[in-house]
Amino acid sequence: MFYFDPLYLMLLAPGLLLSVVAQLWVKSAFARYGQIANRRGITGADAARAILRRVGLADVGVEVTQGFLGDHYDPRSRVLRLSPDVYAKASLAAVGVAAHEAGHALQDKAGYAPMKARAALVPVAQIGSNLALPLLFVGMLLHAMALVKLGVLIFAAAVLFQIVTLPVEFNSSRRALVALGEVGILSPDEMPGARRVLSAAALTYVAAAVAAVLQLLYFLLRSGLLGRRDD
Repeated sequence: MFYFDPLYLMLLAPGLLLSVVAQLWVKSAFARYGQIANRRGITGADAARAILRRVGLADVGVEVTQGFLGDHYDPRSRVLRLSPDVYAKASLAAVGVAAHEAGHALQDKAGYAPMKARAALVPVAQIGSNLALPLLFVGMLLHAMALVKLGVLIFAAAVLFQIVTLPVEFNSSRRALVALGEVGILSPDEMPGARRVLSAAALTYVAAAVAAVLQLLYFLLRSGLLGRRDD
């Protein structure tokens, strides 16, 4: 059974702690550098468009979306969607986040392999998120190892998605920082502020991957697929 299990809490505690630290850090970094305007007065939307134009992606749209840090690049629609605080503000945080999302469009244009791999894993990850836990629970309850193994396999695919996300996000941040300098959006002494915001955001992906791996480890142990099963 998976409820009120001390082993679950013991294994998941580091991931949960890291997730809390990551969320606090990203909110703190964005709050701090979201109040510092860049010298050129360039908004996040304008920064994204400037980067896209420079690499021949002027046809990629830049739109505003709702939600705190709900920024993302949609490769199917070829649109960057930026949250209001990123889209319309001329802060170091805004141009950093906008440049990061533009970095995903650059990855798409370059055919960046990890990004393609992540896109291929999206349907499996969605299935894993919805079906893995019910399959594991029913399988353990009925002692049906076929269901347990299927649940673990599906959940493992979702964990793989989290792991593949890491190089995609790190690479996009690197592209963003290079682009901010090359396009001249930020001066050298402004770059550390944008870098800190992106580093804080990156930690949230690391935390998600760590938590997913630890949860998979728990399922492997409790199902008996790794080590001896503890009933």
